[in-house]
Amino acid sequence: MTATAPPVGEPDRTQPRNTPASPAAARLLRLLPAAVAALCGVLLYVSFPPRTLWWLALPAFAGLGWALRGRGWKAGLGLGYLFGLGFLLPLLVWTGVEVGPGPWLALVAIEAVFVALVGAGVAVVSRLPGWPLWAAALWTAGEAARARVPFEGFPWGKIAFGQADGLFLPLAAVGGTPVLGFAVVLCGFGLHEAVRAAVRARRTGRIRRSAAAAALLSVAVPVLGALAARPLVNAEAEDGTATVAVIQGNVPRAGLDFNAQRRAVLDYHARETERLAAEVEAGKADRPDFVLWPENSSDIDPFANADARAVIDRAARAIGAPISVGGVVERDGKLLNEQILWDPAKGPVDTYDKRQIQPFGEYLPLRSLIGAINDEWTSMVSQDFSRGTEPGVFTMAGTEVGLVTCYEAAFDWAVRSEVTDGAQLISVPSNNATFDRSEMTYQQLAMSRVRAVEHSRTVTVPVTSGVSAIIMPDGRITQKTGMFVADSLVQEVPLRSSQTPATRLGVAPEIVLVLVAAGGLGWAVAAGVRGRRAGGV
Repeated sequence: MTATAPPVGEPDRTQPRNTPASPAAARLLRLLPAAVAALCGVLLYVSFPPRTLWWLALPAFAGLGWALRGRGWKAGLGLGYLFGLGFLLPLLVWTGVEVGPGPWLALVAIEAVFVALVGAGVAVVSRLPGWPLWAAALWTAGEAARARVPFEGFPWGKIAFGQADGLFLPLAAVGGTPVLGFAVVLCGFGLHEAVRAAVRARRTGRIRRSAAAAALLSVAVPVLGALAARPLVNAEAEDGTATVAVIQGNVPRAGLDFNAQRRAVLDYHARETERLAAEVEAGKADRPDFVLWPENSSDIDPFANADARAVIDRAARAIGAPISVGGVVERDGKLLNEQILWDPAKGPVDTYDKRQIQPFGEYLPLRSLIGAINDEWTSMVSQDFSRGTEPGVFTMAGTEVGLVTCYEAAFDWAVRSEVTDGAQLISVPSNNATFDRSEMTYQQLAMSRVRAVEHSRTVTVPVTSGVSAIIMPDGRITQKTGMFVADSLVQEVPLRSSQTPATRLGVAPEIVLVLVAAGGLGWAVAAGVRGRRAGGV
């Protein structure tokens, strides 16, 4: 009787295995893949900011490849979930800083399901020729899904956002975060396959050329692609320069009760602007062409409150330049997270309403159900914010400034739309006071660095409590503040209008990679069906 290969997606039980010395050793061996998957998830977390250990993502995915390769989809589902927990539990701990562990654990439990499904898919395709390609595409497909569902998605933790200091960063300009993340994951899985091929060759004395070639290409192509993409990363001015001021006024106290300090926060930002104006008059600082305040810098509606309007007017006249003010505004019965273009002579002349609002922070999905579970959560978000519908590009002293408010920086479409609408510079006004001194601020800052390279634009990050920063189009931070201090940054920055391939292509690279993932999965399933039929003959 002729032995047949096991169906794709089923574990290979035809190979001889060493018999463990004892039942205890056997149990430990069975637990080893689970331990490796969880620990590799933690390793992936360690590769993310504020650490600059971007390269740890490669052994993290190499280890995941070892745990998943050749296993059935059910095992892949469980191992993928453990990898997701190891990664996301520490990465997203900041979501529970002020509201306790319940929402944090619930968010991680849901988001790790996407990683589990990817793990199942990787296990299924791991028997295909060139499996790292299909597996990396599946990871990209998982990120694409996670960025869209549920509740408009949650892209935090995209692999690209951990690569702001890495070798692969130029690939963001080629195809955005999907291509950058795909390259990292492909290289990691390829690293596992290269090590596996080397061990096999040493043990048997034979080299399987096709497998070795696939492994080497999986490692070499992403690296060579990143090197080839470096000319796309350029910080030179194309449309002249502008002198920008970023204001960080600080808040009296960290935490959710910053909303109770609304007048103090507004006064702090006006005071820091007036302090900067005095330095300009004294010749100690350059005069800015325009000024950028953070999100929630005026949670008192300046359209409805004359005192708030007077404070902003006074600050704008003192600095003698237009200001983008982050306000909370109620208009036509709708609550809006709004950026307001404030002219020193004319007052408010333009607005941008945040389009990607944060579930459970700015609006509460399933309000009645959540209220039945815990009415304290519904009281935290007593009124839902409404979504804006149009891109926000302010003309400030002749410069086209694209507004991407805080959480929106995690979403590819929200940033790209401002650039395609004519932005020469991107501003990411944010309010991170709720999250205290957690890693959230640094994770978000890394996103802005990736966006700078992706679209070849200067990116400014004004934050109420820090870290505020100025980022060049090549991803370099040239100035930044501390946390929970009042400060301002003034710098002449390059303006650019050309579009990178990533800007022009938009969602197309992601669609292609999702189709590649679907093709690999379909091939593997079809091969598995054929194998089972052949085995039954």
